[in-house]
Amino acid sequence: MKEYAAFDAMGLAELVRTGEVSSKELLDEAVSRAHAAQEQLNCFSALYPDMAETQLADVPKDGPFAGVPFLTKDLGVALKGAPLTNGSVSWKGHVAERDSVLTERYRKAGLVMFGQTTSPEFGLTTTTESTLYGQTRNPWDVTRTSGGSSGGASAAVAAGVVPLAQASDGGGSIRIPASCTGLFGMKPSRGRTPMGPLQTENWNGMSTVHAVSQTVRDNAALLDASHGRETGSRYVAPAPEGTYLNAVSRDPKKLKIALWRTAPNGTEMSAEAKEGAEATARLLEELGHEVVEAAPSLDGEALGKAALFTISANVAAAIDARAAMLGRDVREDELEPITFAMAGLGRTVPMVELARANNLFNLTAIQFEQFLEDQGIDLIMTPTTFRAPDELGVLALTAPPDQMSEAVGSFAPLCPLFNQIGAPAMSVPLHWTDPTETAPQGLPIGMMFGGRCGSEELLFSLAGQLERAKPWIDRCPPVWMG
Repeated sequence: MKEYAAFDAMGLAELVRTGEVSSKELLDEAVSRAHAAQEQLNCFSALYPDMAETQLADVPKDGPFAGVPFLTKDLGVALKGAPLTNGSVSWKGHVAERDSVLTERYRKAGLVMFGQTTSPEFGLTTTTESTLYGQTRNPWDVTRTSGGSSGGASAAVAAGVVPLAQASDGGGSIRIPASCTGLFGMKPSRGRTPMGPLQTENWNGMSTVHAVSQTVRDNAALLDASHGRETGSRYVAPAPEGTYLNAVSRDPKKLKIALWRTAPNGTEMSAEAKEGAEATARLLEELGHEVVEAAPSLDGEALGKAALFTISANVAAAIDARAAMLGRDVREDELEPITFAMAGLGRTVPMVELARANNLFNLTAIQFEQFLEDQGIDLIMTPTTFRAPDELGVLALTAPPDQMSEAVGSFAPLCPLFNQIGAPAMSVPLHWTDPTETAPQGLPIGMMFGGRCGSEELLFSLAGQLERAKPWIDRCPPVWMG
């Protein structure tokens, strides 16, 4: 099926609806591509085409993605009967006993789930490398990371296995992989998408779930199909005025966009990222928007410390929960070295520090929106990653801790802010570096846009305008399954 890669997910669904192709043919094509991609990129933790075939009989014909092959991430999103290891040796052999609320909604949308993409252990770093599954490679340069923690999803989509895949984001884990592999990625507002049925939030609300995609419209339509309150939710993101899909085809009004050059922790853009930011600023101005250089004054050191304490405490709790399931302690050799150290920190963090962390995140959200209000700014813009994708090993949980911490903190230093304040942000593939010997087509660096809580419609509207003005769909990496 040579024309498979010429269609996005909505396009493939239309082929199924009109009878030009069957969902079984699409599944067979996707599975074939997945096996080929696995050999070169190591982006799958599991493939289960037999399970997917049993889904075909129940695909709702009126779903927006009826019959389209789909992938979920090996981190917290369960498909009944499929493995779920969270990228950790400590979870090896675990099989999900029920669907997540998210996968239930995906089924209703018509998606056919046939495999699971790799994640680092518990999603704790910005590369996708683990002791359990090894290194996931970037299709633009197989010596480099495809990002993390949704790097398996980004590698699979960028290589043409599927046009759209589920991802999650607790500190940039949708946007960073999208940036590293030349895809579109949207991190929704806190409370926008479901995380149940066993819990309705993770990492004290910092983590959210959605997707990476080749096209903006696929991403928007998937959010239309999956957002909304779930049982037990203590908060819900503001409802959209219309649909996210309709927003994509509608140019936004003239926007005032703040170009944010220096991260709160003091990190400056690399020359390549700066070039991309300035080119994007010029494109925005050509489209009629106003770009100003401005940023709120935030305490980057305090925010980093608060995030570390919050995540470490949650990691410790997750490991203890796994120990209860196993009926024994989780051994040190079943965890990555940095994960084990974070769990140790999490067990010793004073309770008052977690309260202070939450208070700081609340204060920062107020400061961020006040900055937008005071200066009449609609959105902020900055490179998603402040440099091109790192070589494999640099950001891994097995790297020397001090070196790894410095590398992670400077790689995508503004991404975690939007998790901490609960606001949406997206990465748009608008820049590529110059070619190199190992990256003959250059390396992607995405541009990130973020706004107020609930502003996904505005972000999708701008993304659609940018996609029409500077299309990226025809840019294929050297490792391409087409």
